[in-house]
Amino acid sequence: MSTTGRGLPPAFGRVSLGVVMSAREANLLGNIHGGEIVKLADSTAGAVAQRHSGGPAVTAALDEMAFLAPVHVGDIVRTYAQVNWAGRSSMEIGVRVEAQPWDEPSREQLHVASAYFVFVAIDAEGRARDVPGVEPQSPDEVRRLHEAEIRRSHRLARRAEIEAARRES
Repeated sequence: MSTTGRGLPPAFGRVSLGVVMSAREANLLGNIHGGEIVKLADSTAGAVAQRHSGGPAVTAALDEMAFLAPVHVGDIVRTYAQVNWAGRSSMEIGVRVEAQPWDEPSREQLHVASAYFVFVAIDAEGRARDVPGVEPQSPDEVRRLHEAEIRRSHRLARRAEIEAARRES
């Protein structure tokens, strides 16, 4: 379900965060635990979902998380997130994670991970509530919306296939 023409631009809720990674987040190899990167990405996505929906929103699914390169102790990790798609009460938030050594400001940031989270906006009783749609403003935002619709249709088809298999067994 595309909500083009009835919503907010992705830039309305766009958020970026930056954190210096410390030894506290590291594994035995000196790399930052993947779970720490997921947590940071989820926090960034949550801020976007809250801003876009105008209130509380909770993580419903981590649709995909791709780790592309390790993050090391001392790296400055930056997350960039925006709403890619919004339905009645749910939103897909795309997150890009980049890293740069803290002591090498001239070194280009490295794309280290990408993720797609699904959030559901909730009311004070914890029930789903309506959210604004998404109105893309650029060709890149139109592409993101279209790709999010594909991921959503795959999620729904997978769920239907699993439920059908359960009924048969």
